[in-house]
Amino acid sequence: MHRIQRILVCLVVLFAFAGLSTPRLHAESGVETIRKRGYLLWGVDVEGGAPYAFPDPKDPSKLVGFEVDLAGAIARELGVTVRPVQNAWDSLIPALERWDFDIAMNGIEITPQRESRVLFSRPYYIYTEQLVVRKEETAITGFGKLKGKRVGTLSGTVAQTMLETLGGVEVRIYPGQVEPYEDLAIGRIDAVLLDLPIAAYYARPNPKLKYAGDPVGEGFYGIAIRKGDEELRDRINTALGTLLQTGELKRIYEKWGLWNKAQEKLPGQSKSPDGYIGLEESKKAPLYTFFPSLLKGAATTVIISTASMALAVLLGLLLALFRIFGRPPVSTAVVAYIEVYRGTPLLIQLFILYYGLPNIGISLNPLTAAILGLGMNYAAYEAEIYRAGIQAVPKGQMEAALSLGMGRALALRRVVLPQGFKIALPAITNDFIALFKDSSLVSIIAMVELAKTYNILAVSTLRFFELGLVVALLYFAMSYPLSLLARRLEERLKGAGK
Repeated sequence: MHRIQRILVCLVVLFAFAGLSTPRLHAESGVETIRKRGYLLWGVDVEGGAPYAFPDPKDPSKLVGFEVDLAGAIARELGVTVRPVQNAWDSLIPALERWDFDIAMNGIEITPQRESRVLFSRPYYIYTEQLVVRKEETAITGFGKLKGKRVGTLSGTVAQTMLETLGGVEVRIYPGQVEPYEDLAIGRIDAVLLDLPIAAYYARPNPKLKYAGDPVGEGFYGIAIRKGDEELRDRINTALGTLLQTGELKRIYEKWGLWNKAQEKLPGQSKSPDGYIGLEESKKAPLYTFFPSLLKGAATTVIISTASMALAVLLGLLLALFRIFGRPPVSTAVVAYIEVYRGTPLLIQLFILYYGLPNIGISLNPLTAAILGLGMNYAAYEAEIYRAGIQAVPKGQMEAALSLGMGRALALRRVVLPQGFKIALPAITNDFIALFKDSSLVSIIAMVELAKTYNILAVSTLRFFELGLVVALLYFAMSYPLSLLARRLEERLKGAGK
């Protein structure tokens, strides 16, 4: 047991040190360091990101969108290139604060709440809110006619605040900007209120929907920068000023069909729209063009799942042994670990690992946090599986081994554990298959695995069915061999036990 205790301590120390991410940006803030690095890290959520930033239907490995063009133009003014960093939209500000990237730009509305946490550049776009209804709708003619209606919007947006302030509206909150328009088209809700750029891309091309009245409200999109990095903010402001004066900003907005009366308050030169990638073009792209992105996501899923399961198997076995053979307070601590991890959501555990630990000085990179989060969670379940398997072995087996002169550790390794493993094997395999699917949860901590890749591509093209079938086949292709392997192992163990 002392040897097992030493192994457990070494394992914990190993993962503690391996999990500490290099302070990638802590020592790399400031314009000069960005120049030395050669690229600007830009935090963005490309899931349902049109027309801001989304995969190019002609080449899904590349991003397009008006903010992609804008980020490239700003980086050029700074004398560097730009690298997008995928991150969930509602956690862009926390990820910026934990130094995951240099700036966050993704239709982030400048509000007093956000200004209390980060610096903002000068506004780069004046947005308005556009109300959308079904084509046959006649009663809802504008924002003031929404009382008593079911209206969809996104969480944390100015549109949500406007609806709640209006009162008498049943506000439906959606996780992405595609879903509310889909629900509106089939009659689940009565209207959708979102920023005009979103409506222009997802609602205007839809023959079942129409705009209801003129845009309402007015606000500003700004680029978020960490507090204390005033130099970077000032240089970005200078870059935006140059793009305004040369007319390049207007040309970008016209290219994407986003120039409107509100933008006339910004200086710029006119130019005919050119190169706009519409929703219909995304729908017509050949399905095979999405395969490389999906296969890359599948590879990430395999890496995360395999590493997490290896950790879960080893840690779970140690937990089971300490629970069965350990003495208080070790056994008590193991029981507490198992109950806490089984009794709290994996999603919350991942949030604490990735966003919570930096508050106490521990910063994990996304891959390490994903492997640790899944591995430590599944270890609690594996521990109970092993415990059941070990305790299912008749006590006489251990007694017989001890009577032959074996020590307890040798008897466990040679006699009890092999039999317990054979009993537990089907449940272990089932957990491994379940882990492949649960790995989709790591997308909340900036990991782009298969499910996240599917979401990004599907909401940008609305090809949920076709891409969904491909992704389902990929998951099946990854999990079915595990079932075959488990059957072969069971057969071999049965043969060995005869």
